[in-house]
Amino acid sequence: MVLGEKFMDVYLTYSDQELTSLLRRGDGRAYRVLYSKYWEQTYNNVYKRLRNHDQSEDITQDIFLQLWLKREEVAIVNLGAYLYIAARNSVFRSMEKQAQFIPIADLLNDFESVHDHADSKILTVEFMRAYEALVNALPEGQQTIFRMRFNEDLSPDEIAIKLGLSPKTVRNQLGKAISTLRTSMTMLVAILTFLQK
Repeated sequence: MVLGEKFMDVYLTYSDQELTSLLRRGDGRAYRVLYSKYWEQTYNNVYKRLRNHDQSEDITQDIFLQLWLKREEVAIVNLGAYLYIAARNSVFRSMEKQAQFIPIADLLNDFESVHDHADSKILTVEFMRAYEALVNALPEGQQTIFRMRFNEDLSPDEIAIKLGLSPKTVRNQLGKAISTLRTSMTMLVAILTFLQK
């Protein structure tokens, strides 16, 4: 066994807190152990939302690059939770850049998963009330198509068949609905992120 392997063996016995403390001081071996331990889990958290291997891999690599580059700036108490939130936020930023809509269920699931205090249920109810008000303000046709797409998880082609419309019309109406909601939803996401802090 070479000297480097002995060091790695010792590092594998360290807790996440010990490893993140070493990481903060620039310890590359601690970083490699954390990378090996959490890379696949972080990738899976990204992939389950994007369903795109290359994009998920790129985002995961960037999360770990930022973990190294910002090691002295960020005080990490729970690395698993930190990486989960980093994955979620990276996916949301990626979706926003690609003009994709972030399903509200994903936002609420993330919100509830990081909040175990009594206020989280009240905040979730208030958030849903605001979201519903935004959707209800859409024109009736757009609202119907939007709900069928994101509440019932139907594809534009399935919606077109059910409503007797052309798929192009459904896509156009869906695009208009999403465009209308995007600014307001961005504000709701910002509020949600603030409440998570």
